[in-house]
Amino acid sequence: MSQPLDTLWYTRCPVPTGLGIALQKGWLEQALGDQGTRIQSLRESASQAVRESHFDHSLQNSVRHGGSIPAIWARASGRETRVIGLSWADEVQLILSLPDSGIRSVKDLKGRRFGLPHWTGAQIDFTRAQAIRGLENALRLEGLEVKDVELVDFIQGGTFSDEAPQRIAGLGAFGGSRRGGQNPELTGLLRGEVDAIFLKGAHAVQLAQQFGLHTVIDTGSHPEPLVRSNNGTPRTLSVDQHLLDQHFDSAVGILGAVLRAEQWAHAHPEDTRRYLAREANSSEYWVVQAYGEDAHLRLHTALDERAATALQDFTDFLHRWGFIPERFAVRDWIDPRPLDALRSAVAKRAS
Repeated sequence: MSQPLDTLWYTRCPVPTGLGIALQKGWLEQALGDQGTRIQSLRESASQAVRESHFDHSLQNSVRHGGSIPAIWARASGRETRVIGLSWADEVQLILSLPDSGIRSVKDLKGRRFGLPHWTGAQIDFTRAQAIRGLENALRLEGLEVKDVELVDFIQGGTFSDEAPQRIAGLGAFGGSRRGGQNPELTGLLRGEVDAIFLKGAHAVQLAQQFGLHTVIDTGSHPEPLVRSNNGTPRTLSVDQHLLDQHFDSAVGILGAVLRAEQWAHAHPEDTRRYLAREANSSEYWVVQAYGEDAHLRLHTALDERAATALQDFTDFLHRWGFIPERFAVRDWIDPRPLDALRSAVAKRAS
């Protein structure tokens, strides 16, 4: 029997998610308010150990919606978590070069220097993993492999949760994963230390235009889903096993708030762009450039076969490259019960 939940810890990545909109609209708190549940932001905590749970999912009674790499790593490392939803909002995934580098297409990357982030103190370096994924997927389209390019590491110490987020009046809390907004591999590209790098999302298109960079390829727009599959495609909505076992109704309420936010977004494109800009700490213009004019329609959380297949393929990639300690079956990780319960409740109300 589901027990009342005292406190729910939530976290999401600074990207388009239904959870992010549900939080901004106050619908997550509303969904669990009848139980008297307190809603606490994990990433806004003064404790680094609590903030680090965004990556290792160590905090009990927590929900996370965002990039799949930390969620996959936590599960492969033994954390008892379950995926209750998968969302797929395509975004730009750019391999960028300087316009005078001679690199115009992917095949020109052969033998050239490719800059990679390398966070030595992070439990899971998701920035490095997503860059290698984007590079590998691009090279394979031309019959090339990662060994055909020279990898250059840009080492940065510390972890992604070292700094507590800064609260901005009227805008909420912002805490960059890169200390002070630094991006060493971009700096290396501009200095000529490397020939190409990988960036994704709203800030990628902004930086590409700002510095006049050449887009070698955008794997995020490729017609094949597995080529587009990366840290954000699909994104995982995950909870810890204790939350499911002891507070099942709360898990259903969380998912209900996410789906409510997504349905609202589908009918409110302009408002959604504003919400997504706040989530990404960017402007509406760059949100459209990165996620498309139909960004509001790309918010859709379910458990469809395409997303599950892509997540398994991505999990296998992370294991092959040594980012996770063991491979596991994604479909065993997925728990469809909250989504089934939610759909049953909706059908019952409609009958």
